[in-house]
Formats: sequence, structure tokens, C-alpha cells
Amino acid sequence: MIQVKVSMKVTREPLKRTPVVLKLDADGSETPPILTDHEGVASFDLPPTSGKILVSGVERFDGRLDGKIPIELWSITQSEHDSKGLPGEFPVGSNAYPSMTTHAFTVEGREILTDSEGYLVDPSDWSEEFARTLAAHEGLTLSAEHWEVIRYLRASYAKHGTQATVRDMIAHFRRVWGGEQGSNHGLHQLFPRGGPQKQGNRLAGLLRIKGEH
Repeated sequence: MIQVKVSMKVTREPLKRTPVVLKLDADGSETPPILTDHEGVASFDLPPTSGKILVSGVERFDGRLDGKIPIELWSITQSEHDSKGLPGEFPVGSNAYPSMTTHAFTVEGREILTDSEGYLVDPSDWSEEFARTLAAHEGLTLSAEHWEVIRYLRASYAKHGTQATVRDMIAHFRRVWGGEQGSNHGLHQLFPRGGPQKQGNRLAGLLRIKGEH
């Protein structure tokens, strides 16, 4: 039995109903896709072998297929060529996949792509001008407070390698701004389209993660 467990690296949340395919080295054949169950596991009734694991059509593993193999993703649109997003390192590389719906923004003479929700397809395309352009598209004029949050989110990601939680944001900005402005309500007033962990992360050029709220 070969089992593949697919989950989000940051939240440990299992990815359910996600197609997994094994490509076998012996003859180059591929198994029919198996959808992951409620625990994020796809099971194949095969003996140990060698090959590749494709999750949603993207290669995620190459090597010995035996027992339970964990596949952890930083982003549900993560490309196999992405940086791992380790502390001090922002993810780079295109997250595009064949059926992705994208939107193009012109930023300082360059075409920058986002996904359908406004997250950068390639996080390395982020710039302050991109943040201003996306904010204007979302009906937001960036104030000094918005920039404080954006810079906090990027600095936190650079330090820890993960997006800051809403709890972390509230604790930080209550210290900086005081109880009301730094509260969950105050932060959501600043970022009305999804709050600081969605709209804030989009504007900060950070990846979308499953389980955002």
C-alpha cells in the first residue's frame, strides 16, 4: 500500500478531495487519479516502487514510493519551482497552473499578474507601486496606517517564514496604536475586503493560504 498525505505546511490542514496521481518509473505509466479523503490521504493498492507523485497535475515528489508519503504545500497554488519560503526568504517563482484565472495590472510599465482573488502569481513581482495599484483597484487609498500593517506583514514573514496570524497582528498593533485602533474591528476597518490577513496579505505580496480568515 502506498499512501500520499497532502496538507498545508503552515496550518497542517489536510487538503481534501485533491487528485493525486503516481507516475511509475518502471514503465512510465500513470495511475488513475485518486482523490484525497477527509484526512488528506490518497491510497494506492500497489507494492513499493519508484516514481513521481503529482498533486492536482503538478509534480511534488520524485523517489521511492513506499508507505505514507507526506506532501506539504506552502500555498494551494504553489509551483514545484517555488522557493520554500524559509525564514528570511520570500517565495519566488510563478504559481500559475493551466486553468488559473488571472488578472493583469500594469505597474511601472510592466504587466503583473494576480490570481482571481488578487494574490500575486509570482511573489517576487511585489513592489510598493504594485501595492498602490492593487489598493486602488480594490477601492482603497493607502494611508500611513495601511503601510505600517503592510510592512509589519512582510517583516513578520521574512523573520518567521509564515504569515502573521490575526492574533499576532492584534497584539502588535494594540501595543503600537492602542486598544481600539489596534483591535480586530479596527484592523478590519482598515482592510474592509477580507481583513488584514486577506486584503493585507494581498497588498503585502504574500501567498494565499488555505484556512485564512
